[in-house]
Amino acid sequence: MIGMGIIGYGYWGPNLVRNFSQVPNTRIINVCDQRPERRALVESIYPGIRACADVRELWSNSAIDAVAIATPVSSHYELALQALRAGKHVFVEKPFTTTSAQAEHLLEEAEKRQLTLMVDHTFVYTSAVRKIKELIDNGSTGKIHYYDSVRVNLGLFQHDVNVLWDLAVHDLSIMDFLFERSPVTIAATGMAHVPGQPENLAYLTCYFTDTLIAHFHVNWLAPVKVRQTLIGGSQKMIVYDDIEMSEKIKVYDKGITLSDQPADIYQLKVGYRAGDMWAPRLDNIEALQIEANHFIECITNKRKPLTDGEVGLRVVRILEAASQSIAKRGAPVDL
Repeated sequence: MIGMGIIGYGYWGPNLVRNFSQVPNTRIINVCDQRPERRALVESIYPGIRACADVRELWSNSAIDAVAIATPVSSHYELALQALRAGKHVFVEKPFTTTSAQAEHLLEEAEKRQLTLMVDHTFVYTSAVRKIKELIDNGSTGKIHYYDSVRVNLGLFQHDVNVLWDLAVHDLSIMDFLFERSPVTIAATGMAHVPGQPENLAYLTCYFTDTLIAHFHVNWLAPVKVRQTLIGGSQKMIVYDDIEMSEKIKVYDKGITLSDQPADIYQLKVGYRAGDMWAPRLDNIEALQIEANHFIECITNKRKPLTDGEVGLRVVRILEAASQSIAKRGAPVDL
């Protein structure tokens, strides 16, 4: 039986408690939150769980084997470091840390203590993203040319991170999972429309060593909610719409063909291919439930998590470079 502690019962904490409560051979012992009304809510919904205000109660409890951290990003590093030094396995909300140096330190601590360190990149565990990964890996899409993502909505404005660290982190983790390689250069632009607050609108471009390019558009100040990604391959193209209820993924047999006839050597001939569209069947299992089970399995079987600290570090490095690029008004930053 794995004993769990949850730190933070705000926006995401209730989802963690609900999902970890359903994992076999797992028991949530403590939920920690500094607000008395949130602690009262926990104990009213889950009478068997003790709510506390001091995280030191979790560190000293030998029945707690692992903790899940769902607090503001500025506190992730210190809480995760304390947890690891107390001998606890750690599941930490995205983004992993505020700097790559912090992420590297947590990786060292987890490795030194042989503890599981996992980052909550929930979208990697969705059936839609797993299906896209399958299509890319089996060669259905051909060579990937581009990844183009739009993630916009009205709110929620964050005060400790800008819109890239809040929204683009999702798409960067998806990209990392799908392509299994990192960009070499980052360029980003952004703007803050609320005085004294972080950028609420940003555009991020990732360049790779070949012709693959990835672009991300994120915005907290949009009149509509859009969650759409286009993935262009040489054989197939994919539209991933996370808001779509029944057909989140649509695969299009569309593209171009280039003529290689000698007569066309001085004039490039581009032909267009328009075939069928199909929407693969996806399961309805909640991604966070899959992720919670995966974390416990990794602890039990001493396995490396799919979204381990290394993945979190790679994403933080991109976000760091993007922030530097924004400060330089879009100047490219090499990773």
